[in-house]
Amino acid sequence: MNDSVFLFPGQGSQAVGMGLDLFEKSEFAKKAFRQADEILGYHLSRICFTGPEEELKLTCNTQPALLTVSYILYSLWQKEPLLAAGHSLGEYSALLCAGVFTFEDALTLVHKRGKYMQEAVPVGMGAMAALIGADIENVRQIVAEVNHELAGLPADPAGVRRVVNLANWNSASQVVISGEKGAVEEAARRLGVKTFFLPVSAPFHSELMLPAEEKLALDLDRVVFADPRFPVINNWQVQKVRIGADARAGLKKQVSRPVLWHETMEALLLDPGVARFAEIGSGKVLAGLLKRAARDKQRDIPVVNIENLADIEKNLEYPLQPLGEKKIRQKTQKKPCKNEILITK
Repeated sequence: MNDSVFLFPGQGSQAVGMGLDLFEKSEFAKKAFRQADEILGYHLSRICFTGPEEELKLTCNTQPALLTVSYILYSLWQKEPLLAAGHSLGEYSALLCAGVFTFEDALTLVHKRGKYMQEAVPVGMGAMAALIGADIENVRQIVAEVNHELAGLPADPAGVRRVVNLANWNSASQVVISGEKGAVEEAARRLGVKTFFLPVSAPFHSELMLPAEEKLALDLDRVVFADPRFPVINNWQVQKVRIGADARAGLKKQVSRPVLWHETMEALLLDPGVARFAEIGSGKVLAGLLKRAARDKQRDIPVVNIENLADIEKNLEYPLQPLGEKKIRQKTQKKPCKNEILITK
């Protein structure tokens, strides 16, 4: 019986050196990294393997890097889940592994997504803050109050609208807010909890990302979306996506809307058909959030991390059906994409 959920990480899980052991020991991985370099028009593989960290942290590099590593690990493990979910960028990885679009299309989309998100707000004008120990309803109330008070004020000198939004609900004790820097600072001050301002280049998952959402929607409409082989839970609704058109709509909406990760984990922990989880990709962030949610529900849930070849070898007997003959969709002929201009800080 297939009773496992695969989780795919998003931005913040990257690390210099990720994927190197895959490249050195797997012909499939070597081919995939070289294909990624060709599609993007620059050496993504070099950035993954040797950095520098500041270059890997650029959103337009981080997103295709994480997607490529997750795609390779999933393909090499040869297991298929009951369900899948991905955190923000990870939703693309989950849909790719479910056969919704090709590796070439996924890479091109996430690179443009990162580029558009960085361009949407001038660097330094936006902010994201992690609130530790904040109650979600209190956050929503304070955010609404701040936005109501700022609604009549003009935009800041750079033309950025003064707004703050809920960006990520990661766990019962961790909420992230995002928006114009002054509005985020005011909301954090009023909430009065431990706050960490995140080292990001833009206020992701806020209304200020609407220009990026509009640009990305045009690109998403040009890509063929197949129905997923297994359902993928979307970020903005916590709904199981079973149709390609719904997958496309969800990717459009998630750019400027919050990632409801805690709701996703709670729904999965309450699902009687789910008995185990695997995080596929760099880092162990999602496994940690899941374990915290499981403790709150007094559930003992097995979780494995698939980050490298050693993890795959350790989990060859993982109780899942094999991937089988029908793997990730590939285009028979691949043409190199035009070089993209990298966004620097």
